[in-house]
Amino acid sequence: MFHSHSTTAGQGAGRTARHGLRALTLAGALAAGLLAAPAAGIAATAAAVASTASTASGASTEPALAVERRFGTLETVATFDGAMPTGVTVSETGRIFVNFPRWGDDVPFTVGELRDGRVVPYPDAEVNRADAHRPAERFLSVQSVVADGRGRLWVLDTAAPNFSNPLAGGAKLVAIDLRTNRIVKTIVFPAAVMRERTYVNDMRFDFRVGRAGVAYVTDSSLSGVGGIIVVDLDSGSAIRRLTGDASTSADPAFSPVFDGETLMARDASGHATPLTIASDGIALSPDGKTLYYCPLSSRRLYAVPTALLRDPAVSEAELSKAVRDLGEKGASDGLAADANGTVYAGDYEHDSIRKLAPGGQWTTIVHDPRVLWPDTLSVGGDGYLYFTANQLARQAGFHGGQDLRRKPYVLFRTPVGAGPAPTH
Repeated sequence: MFHSHSTTAGQGAGRTARHGLRALTLAGALAAGLLAAPAAGIAATAAAVASTASTASGASTEPALAVERRFGTLETVATFDGAMPTGVTVSETGRIFVNFPRWGDDVPFTVGELRDGRVVPYPDAEVNRADAHRPAERFLSVQSVVADGRGRLWVLDTAAPNFSNPLAGGAKLVAIDLRTNRIVKTIVFPAAVMRERTYVNDMRFDFRVGRAGVAYVTDSSLSGVGGIIVVDLDSGSAIRRLTGDASTSADPAFSPVFDGETLMARDASGHATPLTIASDGIALSPDGKTLYYCPLSSRRLYAVPTALLRDPAVSEAELSKAVRDLGEKGASDGLAADANGTVYAGDYEHDSIRKLAPGGQWTTIVHDPRVLWPDTLSVGGDGYLYFTANQLARQAGFHGGQDLRRKPYVLFRTPVGAGPAPTH
């Protein structure tokens, strides 16, 4: 179930506690020798603590305690009471599309459009019915949707429900004409660019090169070994680049924290394994010359010249040398870029959205405890950055089989004062 919202969310006081804590009074800490204080001040400090404790025990007013501050403008666009969304995109005419991967939730359709206060299957219910016998014709498990600025919606089908190995012939790019709402092109990824654990994750388009343009697609393989797939949209041919490069692979030293705990995959027996998710977020500069990307299991941002990425004559060693490490940005899932060249990134460890202006430094534009795992980011033509917050890290697979997610999931937006990076 989906609900649309037209009001701006309030900028309320602060973060509520997510875990209970046992308080240790200052006097108790002093007595235990955990803190040191001048002898003359101990009596006064203890008296103050006792006074506060007395006030609390007397059910009187308790002083307002400091909390982590929230900032930035955050508007709720829609909430979802059914399946968990990942991707979102906004077309040049303002239509909003979302997708719901088949990760274990009840997913009646994996691509939808927000229309008249509800989400409906897009382009229709039939193509959204998974059919392993017709893998190229049906949406099996869609991870990303992207409006290309030229009147089409592109759908990225992983063909890997529940993170299984991709079904042969099912991983694909599908273009839908937004005027007719009909599929006009399907490109099945060639077997040569698919690995056993490939999970095609996100995509960006550039129609200024080639006869019909190119798509850049991240492989966020759970094996930790990622890569970037470059697709010729005219011929459907594809090449795989930077496979296993440090820039596309999970950082072996990465240990993320979410909800105050180290985030790891945990099965019902309590066995835990590190989070090793490879290249995920992706963004293209306004001139199309630079591709930005990041592994999910990393806090770093990387960039590579697209001309070298597209050229099969450039060796992997040469291409790797051309990759730039742009430093730490926080741990991110999705990325986006606007027409001014600003790059946006979620920071799922800190409930935040951050931005990198051209030639500048990272700054946080939204910090709010409701931003529970910012997933996909999309810049709309209305000057807003749209993003889903889907509590991904509270799924059962991270908590010994216990699903800690609390519905609804949310589609937010925040003003950024710029439109999307052009594609043509």
